[in-house]
Amino acid sequence: MRFVFDEQPPVTHPTVDLGCGTWCTINYDSIISSVLAIVVTVAAAVLIARAMNSERPNRVQALAEWAFSYVRATSKENAPDASSFVVPLAATIGVYILVANYLDFLPITLIPNLHPANTDVNQTAAMAIVVFVLLHWYNIRLRGFKGYLLYYTRPHELPVWARAIFTPLNVIEEIVKPVTLALRLFGNLLAGLLMLYVIGLLLPPFLATPVVAIWKLFDVLFIGLIQAFIFMLLTLVYFGLAREGFEQEHSH
Repeated sequence: MRFVFDEQPPVTHPTVDLGCGTWCTINYDSIISSVLAIVVTVAAAVLIARAMNSERPNRVQALAEWAFSYVRATSKENAPDASSFVVPLAATIGVYILVANYLDFLPITLIPNLHPANTDVNQTAAMAIVVFVLLHWYNIRLRGFKGYLLYYTRPHELPVWARAIFTPLNVIEEIVKPVTLALRLFGNLLAGLLMLYVIGLLLPPFLATPVVAIWKLFDVLFIGLIQAFIFMLLTLVYFGLAREGFEQEHSH
């Protein structure tokens, strides 16, 4: 890959300043990679949907149906009353992250300063914020605003003074959720790029090329799949955690 033999490690992103401050500065390589991943994701979804046949399902259809069934079953287990929007949310995020990660198999890094979308923390943070906002909207819809505030005083079986001690810890726990979602995905993928850079520094080109190919196969194929699955699964789990204690609260 081109960046393996660059003088600078791939830890920064080229920016464009639109002239209206920090919030108008964009990493254009991430925008290009994201748009490419979105186009491929939508195109793949349309092609799979059009090729579906209830009488003679092909292997791609069987795989898609199995994956969707897994997401739906997990959602019903964790947040059964929210499956109507949690299933599309988690499935779309999982497929998009997988496509964005697997696009690294293509020689996109031959384009100067272009790196995979999820190696930009702004990209992963944006997805985590979407999950965070919908998660708390769901919690408010589930419990009402008063119940939502009381949710932060759990465990409810403890006396008031003990619940007061746990309240800041519960608030910190909620704040940490999107942070860990974003940084886990970003950190693992960026580490893969840095590993390629280190291999290029330590080994001569004739030896670095096969080592890079082997590492990239493992990093993109396996780690890329695992990270997409973890992000999707944690999205489902977090919605389930939002229901924590809800049945007990309304059983009295």
